Amino acid sequence: MHPSLELSQFNYELPPELIAQSPAAHRADSRLLHLDASSALHDRQFLDLPSLLRPNDLLVFNNTRVIKARLLGHKASGGKVEVLIERITQANTALAHVKASKSPKAGGTLVLADAFNVTVLGREGELFELEFPGSVLDFLDQYGATPLPPYIEHAAASEDDERYQTVYAQEPGAVAAPTAGLHFDQAMLARLAELGIAQTFVTLHVGAGTFQPVRTQHLADHIMHAERYSVSAETVALIRATRAAGGRVVAIGTTSVRALESAAQHMTSANPDGPFEGDTRLFITPGYQFAWVDALLTNFHLPLSTLLMLVSALAGMEPIRRAYAHAVQSRYRFFSYGDAMFIESSKQ
Repeated sequence: MHPSLELSQFNYELPPELIAQSPAAHRADSRLLHLDASSALHDRQFLDLPSLLRPNDLLVFNNTRVIKARLLGHKASGGKVEVLIERITQANTALAHVKASKSPKAGGTLVLADAFNVTVLGREGELFELEFPGSVLDFLDQYGATPLPPYIEHAAASEDDERYQTVYAQEPGAVAAPTAGLHFDQAMLARLAELGIAQTFVTLHVGAGTFQPVRTQHLADHIMHAERYSVSAETVALIRATRAAGGRVVAIGTTSVRALESAAQHMTSANPDGPFEGDTRLFITPGYQFAWVDALLTNFHLPLSTLLMLVSALAGMEPIRRAYAHAVQSRYRFFSYGDAMFIESSKQ
């Protein structure tokens, strides 16, 4: 990381009305801002994506599934609590954010959804370890709500249960959607396959930390939140074959980027082929040398966020600044339910 990078370099003005509060009528209806390898900008539609790809390219999707991670309840003593599961640690335990007037103590009981009790086992930093009376996933499926981002102002409804989830979601564990993938419907996936564009999957369970702004003025002082990821040996082999054929590795979303680049960093002579899995705290900022990712499909990201820093690392700080200013001026829709960007690395 460049030692002189400052938080203020990653701010921009966003009119609140450009924050998308609901998804487009159909998944593939979004606009697409194309930032090409020469840093030129093109206003396109998401349906144009196949024309920007090449037959030897490999698309890498994150197949995590958003869990119904939000629960309301009260302490045994009566005070209201809101629980947001951050990570399932074992079948019946999880780490969670707990909002309450007073923090619950170890050994305390929370009554959730007026239906079941969980025990507070202790704390890990800002998170609380909770023990459920059975399978965490089963209780969340029955009683939880889809954890919409903090900037979406309505409570999660049945439409959100469907649309805040990719059509290829497979592995339960995320508390935020890998939002670049929300634009794909089955018709688009089939069209890409017909064109000979290969597809593969990684898993990164997106945590609520993805919405947290960086709070340290010097980026070198920021401690990144941890997220679970896995990249299979099959995906590693496909990446090598893609590169050998002169194709590009196109990450669908910043979470796919972080999974791929984390795997590349954990490659050793003893394990050159994978699989790779574990926790990642990879913080990608300008100056980072990408090992595997050549292009990225992504949504527009929050000011001061680690994800804005990641896209600036791939495309360059000035091109991203220009792209975001253009997106604001052209009234693109921002954040999770918003429009998309296709970024081609300037280093190709």
